[in-house]
Amino acid sequence: MAALTPRLFRRGLEIFAVISLIGIGGMLLYGNNLERFAHALLTLKLGWVLVGIGLASLDWLGGGLRLYVVARHVYPRQSLTGAVLAGGLTMWAALLTPAQAGGGPMMVYALKRSGTPIPEAAVATLMTFVATVVFFAIAGPTAIFFGAGQSLSAHGILGTGIDLFDLFAVSLGGFLMLGLGIVALIAFPGIARRLAGTLTRLLERRGRAGLAARVAKAEAGVDHAHAAVKRFATPGGAATAFLAVLLSPAAHANKLAAGWVVLRMLGIEVNFVDVVLLQTLITFLLYFAPTPGGSGIAELLSAAVMSIYVPRELTPSYILLWRVFGSYLTLGFGSVLFWRWLKLAEGRDTPLDPLQPVADSVAPGPRGP
Repeated sequence: MAALTPRLFRRGLEIFAVISLIGIGGMLLYGNNLERFAHALLTLKLGWVLVGIGLASLDWLGGGLRLYVVARHVYPRQSLTGAVLAGGLTMWAALLTPAQAGGGPMMVYALKRSGTPIPEAAVATLMTFVATVVFFAIAGPTAIFFGAGQSLSAHGILGTGIDLFDLFAVSLGGFLMLGLGIVALIAFPGIARRLAGTLTRLLERRGRAGLAARVAKAEAGVDHAHAAVKRFATPGGAATAFLAVLLSPAAHANKLAAGWVVLRMLGIEVNFVDVVLLQTLITFLLYFAPTPGGSGIAELLSAAVMSIYVPRELTPSYILLWRVFGSYLTLGFGSVLFWRWLKLAEGRDTPLDPLQPVADSVAPGPRGP
């Protein structure tokens, strides 16, 4: 992975902004009603706007609280402030990098900056991912079992007989298989080492020395990841992991509920659970999007999926507001904070490699008691 630098994140922010603006412009042409677009924005329900702002703050508060609970288990001196900043900046970095690739390294970096040692920061990062997988593994099938979202079955897509609820179930299954596969590799390090060794030799034979070296580094980290999971194989660790799963709805609330809140801002009343299922579907499909924050893809995908609830003339308003409360507020606050942190380092374009010492110009954050 390329070094994480201020320049890289600035470039991601620029790409995100440009593609998103193009997407919004395309939606305006699709809606073909600029007057209705302006009227919708000027007549938003203020109460729901405030709810949307509070929801956006959960990118920081919800994600940070979950991270704090996990990090404290392996590093008791972890501060709540440091965890909240790390949780929010993780989402910020994920939005600015393709396939959310910058989220994990940023979490480690932000925790390290608040005083958490790198091994413990890596463990906390791993366990938040495990908590996310477990949460969706439980919540998705549970919602389906109790009949949530069955009304979506009435809405076919592409005229193929495949409905949105089927698509949700398929995307959920794909996400769970991927997550369980990763967890299995961590739980059985011997298999992971053999796979990594085979891939390293294959890349070396094909002259891909750079990629082979990176795979070799990943192979060296397998045992550490396995040891990290074993730290939670105790009564106290199991209780902490369970609490992290319970806090996962708050950590993901903005991405899953922002669509419903925006609909209420526009005066559209719909079933909450059905919309959350659709937003979960969108989140899964965008998880490995090749553009920062799924920009471009997200606008088109959301417009297509949410068209069953959003009239065509309101689509541009919906997409813009969905992006504002789901992404732009976190991007704005995170950018201000990040560049305040690295004001001096940015001039030298210092890499943000969490495996290297933090620049002397960046003062360490507060430590826990």
